[in-house]
Amino acid sequence: MDNNNSEITSLSPVKAWRMVEDDPRALLIDVRSSMEFLFVGHPSGAVHIPWIDEPEWAINQNFATDIRKLLLGGVHGNNDPSGVPIILICRSGKRSLEAGKRLIEAGFSQIFNIDEGFEGELDENHHRSSVGGWRFRGLPWEQC
Repeated sequence: MDNNNSEITSLSPVKAWRMVEDDPRALLIDVRSSMEFLFVGHPSGAVHIPWIDEPEWAINQNFATDIRKLLLGGVHGNNDPSGVPIILICRSGKRSLEAGKRLIEAGFSQIFNIDEGFEGELDENHHRSSVGGWRFRGLPWEQC
């Protein structure tokens, strides 16, 4: 899965988890709000850097900088942060796609978006986690 261009690659939750397991450099970033991350749950091992967060619900203007700090801080012991696959997840894949676009604009190249998100889309009864998403696929997650 080489992604050396300036586009975001969509991944299913299962493929994303496989990438995290297979590539120790891969960084799984949960871009949801703090409340979602803590109380709804999040993928095991995910790092939380919100794209939009309470109380203002404004876009995090420092999002790309926050990612860069995480990479340059040596979280994964990598001296070349440009080669790190960054996998983004939100509730249903929409906010993480927007966050990924910001990273591409900021010069990042290996950006992946989990297309079903953590909870997936709404079903006919307006419930999540019943037709797709990280939890629906039975992947490892935790809750505070």
